[in-house]
Formats: sequence, C-alpha cells, structure tokens
Amino acid sequence: MRMRATLGVALGALALSALAVPAAQADEVHGDTAISNVVVNGGKPVVVGATATKTITVSFTVKDASGVDWAQAILYHGTDIESSDSGAVANGSDGRATCTVVSATTSTCKSTFDLEPGSNLVNSVAGGWKVWAIAAGKDADYTQKDNAKSFQVQRLSKLTVNASPEPVKKGKTITVTGTLTRANWDTGKYAGYTVQPVQLQFRKKTSATYSGSIKTVKTDSAGNLKTTTTATVDGYFRYNFAGTSTTPAVKATGDYVDVQ
Repeated sequence: MRMRATLGVALGALALSALAVPAAQADEVHGDTAISNVVVNGGKPVVVGATATKTITVSFTVKDASGVDWAQAILYHGTDIESSDSGAVANGSDGRATCTVVSATTSTCKSTFDLEPGSNLVNSVAGGWKVWAIAAGKDADYTQKDNAKSFQVQRLSKLTVNASPEPVKKGKTITVTGTLTRANWDTGKYAGYTVQPVQLQFRKKTSATYSGSIKTVKTDSAGNLKTTTTATVDGYFRYNFAGTSTTPAVKATGDYVDVQ
C-alpha cells in the first residue's frame, strides 16, 4: 500500500530532526515533557463512506517546564507503527501539529488528517487504529508515545426497511424486508453486510418510542433481511443494527403500516 511509503518518509524525517529521536522505537521519556488529553475526531469513531475523503482533527495537550517547542502525531493501523499496514501523516508541509500556547508551560496542539477510501483505507484496515505522538520542550526534553490514543475507523453502514401489505387487516401477516449495506473501500461501492443480527422493532402510531426487539433476523449472503409478524395496531416498523468494531450502528427510517 502506498501509505506505507508515506509513513516511512515521515518517520525518517522525524528521526533526522534536531532531537535525533529514534523513529520506530517504543515509548520514550527524556525530561519532563508530557502528552495528555489526546482526542480524535471529537471522541467519536471515524466513519467513512465508499468514496469521499474524510478529514478529521486530532488534538492533544503538551506540557514542559521550559515551554513547548513542537509536536507531531501520526495515525496508523497495526500492532505498532514499525509494522503498520496503513496510516496517515498530518496535513501541512512538515506534518507537525499547530500548537497554541496556553501558558508558559502548556500548549494545545492540533493536526488534521485525511482518510481516503482506496488509498490509506482498504477493507482490511477497518477497526482499531492508534495515534503515534511526539513532543519536545524548548530545553530539548522530549516524550514519544507509540500509542497515545486508540480509536475506531469504520465503514459507513446503511439500512432500509419495507413492511407490506399496506394497508393490512388486523390479525393478518405482515412481511418486513430490508437490506443492510456498508462501504466497500476496495471497490468504492456499497455491498451487503452478510450474516449480521438485526433487530425488528415496532412503534405504535400513538407512541414516540420504539419497543424492544420483536425478533432478531440475520442478513443473508447479500445483506438482505426478511421476516414476518402479525398486524395488531397502526404503527411503524424498522430494523435496528447494533454495529460491530468495523461498522457503525444504524437504524432504518420507520415504515408506517395502516391496520384496518
């Protein structure tokens, strides 16, 4: 993957910085420099569709008694950054974070990163990612963290529902169909998410909330859903997918059925 080369270049440049920090080494602390309060994408999972590039912000706090000189973060997927199979270097000419002075000893640093389907995002890297971070004080102290923060990068999911017939007589059978799909970063399209448990839920016309699960249905080999239930009162049927580590939760928009 071409992002492997990009990561290598970025880390190589970092190793040749004024501090000469070994790039792919484990956590290191020299002096009193500290990194804390790392936040990725506002604390939410990063959900990316089939084609559009997603730009996210990573922020963190750096402290050093002498003041903060500079900081940098890199995103990666893998056990450690040295063996990573994908990642993202911060936007900007030098990849370093923009740090705003809060006090003589503290700065808040931020970077933006691009995650692009078909480039640094392929299906196999959905799930857990990490933030590699380094920061330096004005006295040449520094700290380096191989995993300053873990976060999820997920394939956008979509869910549909259709309940029929409409209208239907009370006591008759209603057939509820739907499809669960998710972004395929390898093809740039959406494809069925197979063999996944999905809850069928119901909301009475007079109620503002859906009941618990009527039943759980699994998607077939194409991501399709199909089940039956009995018509009792007017209301809305929907499917509700709880999500997985690689795919976010999603609820279908309710489909109204008039029971006569």
